[in-house]
Parts: sequence; structure tokens; C-alpha cells
Amino acid sequence: MIRVALFALAVGVVALLPRVLSDFRASQAALVAIYFVALIGLNVLTGYTGQVSLGHGAFMALGGYATAILVSDQRLELFGHTFSSDLRDIWTLPIAGLVAGLAGLVFGIPALRLTGAYLALATFGIGVALPAVLKKAEVLTGGSTGINLFGQPKLTGLGIETTVLGRHLTYNDWLYYACWTVALIGLVVAWLLLRGRLGRAFRAVRDSPTAATSSGVNLSVAKTAAFGISAAYAGVAGGLYAMQTTFVNPGVFDVTLSIFLVVGVVVGGLGTMWTQVFGAAFIVFLPDVAQAISKQPGVPAIVYSVVLIALMLVLPTGVGGLARRAFAPLTSRLYHQS
Repeated sequence: MIRVALFALAVGVVALLPRVLSDFRASQAALVAIYFVALIGLNVLTGYTGQVSLGHGAFMALGGYATAILVSDQRLELFGHTFSSDLRDIWTLPIAGLVAGLAGLVFGIPALRLTGAYLALATFGIGVALPAVLKKAEVLTGGSTGINLFGQPKLTGLGIETTVLGRHLTYNDWLYYACWTVALIGLVVAWLLLRGRLGRAFRAVRDSPTAATSSGVNLSVAKTAAFGISAAYAGVAGGLYAMQTTFVNPGVFDVTLSIFLVVGVVVGGLGTMWTQVFGAAFIVFLPDVAQAISKQPGVPAIVYSVVLIALMLVLPTGVGGLARRAFAPLTSRLYHQS
């Protein structure tokens, strides 16, 4: 009951927040929601299943390009037939998630042979290699230039008046509501998934693969499923990112994005879902804060690194660990009363 009440409160705050935010801040808040979606997926893989990925930016890229290709009305020639998309931007998100999720499943199968640092290096290789592949596939991806979505008629809210709850929205406000709606739905789906049998299997694999196997958990199925689910979330986030930036190119999804996602999921707290919103806010706002402190070349990176190290020293288990310690007396009391 408490979780339901807190979730309802969060929905209320999300619904009312654009009324007090500027257009620019609404755009930043939408970006927080986008990273929140990606971090929920990465937490399924790393926090709940114990598999480290340093290449999740690549799965975001697949989702982003899937949305961009469908929205930009590119006509594809396959087997002598011409295909084009009639989907609006928001309806491309399931396809973006599906494309990235299938890629995650495909990668998850050979990754079964790898653990620890070896798995991390393999996923890092994907993050490094994919931008080069996107540049080579120029017919489909636009090469180094990428795909520009600005002004596309299928981009909801851009140049078209959009109304929600009787309020006329700017494009950034529309993006805010779209991104946070997807993020909250993704959070509920992840919570339902992880509290069931599959979630218990993920945690068993993370805590002790040997004990999980002896308990009847199929390690191959669990690890591959975790990769697929995690990549699907990243693909949806990538699709939202393409809508938010209104363009995609290989530079948007470079390996730095993958590193930021890992940093964000650690800051949010491994093994806790809702606190990943703090990790997402960290990714969005800390670079701006570092840039505001000093615009000298190299100084923002130093500030970013110092703040990150200090945060890890103060909160080694992230915001999620702090939240678990803070709410432990209340949850234990409710458990004993029940």
C-alpha cells in the first residue's frame, strides 16, 4: 500500500511539474526520464543479474536509429519491394525496443562464455565498434551526417499544437510528458517482472551461479533474457533520445554514453529501481555544473571526476543503498506488524 501511495504521489508530481518549469528545464527533465529508462534496463542486467555492460550506448543507438529511420520516412528497397513507414514518432518506440532487444539476445548468447572483466571488455568493444559501423551503412543511417528529424510531419508536437488535460503544450512540454509516461510505465513493468519468478532467477544468478543451478535455474536462459530485456529498455530510451534531439548521428551514441550509463546506474544504486532517477539526474546535470564552475579546457572533466569520486566515498552503495538504510526501520516494523 505504501509503494502504491508513493507511486501515485510521484505521478502527481510528474504531472504538475511542467507548470512551474521553464521550457528549457522541461527539456532537461525529459532527458532525465530518457536516461531513467536506460538505467532501469541496465540495472536489470548489472544490479539484478550481476553482468557488467560497458556498451549499452550501442543498444541505445540501435533504438535511436530505428525511430529516426521510421520517422524520417526513408524508403527501403528490400527484395524488389519498396517499404516506407506511416508511424508517428511515439509509435516507433516499441519497434525501437524490439530491435535493440533482439540485438541484446543475439549478443547475450555468445556472452554466456564470459564473466566479470571479460564480459565488460566484450560489451565495451560493441560500444566502440558500432559508431564505425553506422558510418559505413550510409544508405540506411546517413553515414557521418546522420538523420535529421527536425520538421518531419511525424514528429508529434513540433509545429503542431498539442493539448493535454486542457493545457496547450510546447514541444518540450510534450516531450516531457511522453518521456515520463514511458519511464513510469517502464518502472512498473520492471517492478512486476523482478518480483516474479524471473526476477528471483536473476538475483540467484547474481548471488551464486552454482547455487542457482542447483536450485533449478537455467543460467543460459536467465543471462540471455537479462541481456534482451536490458537492451530493449535501452532501445526505447534511444528512440526517445532521437525524438528529444531531433537528429541522430554516430557521434551522439559514442562510447562515452556507455560510460555515463554505468556511472549513472552505480550512483543510483545497484539493485534498486526507483532510485535510478537520481543516477539519471546525475548524468544530465553534473556536466552542466562542472562546466559552470570553470570553462577552462579540461577543468569540467576534473570537476566531474572529483565529484564522482567523492560521491562514491560517501555513498559507496549509491542512492539506492542510502534509501534502503533510511527506510529499513519502517519496512521492518511493517513486516513484523503484518
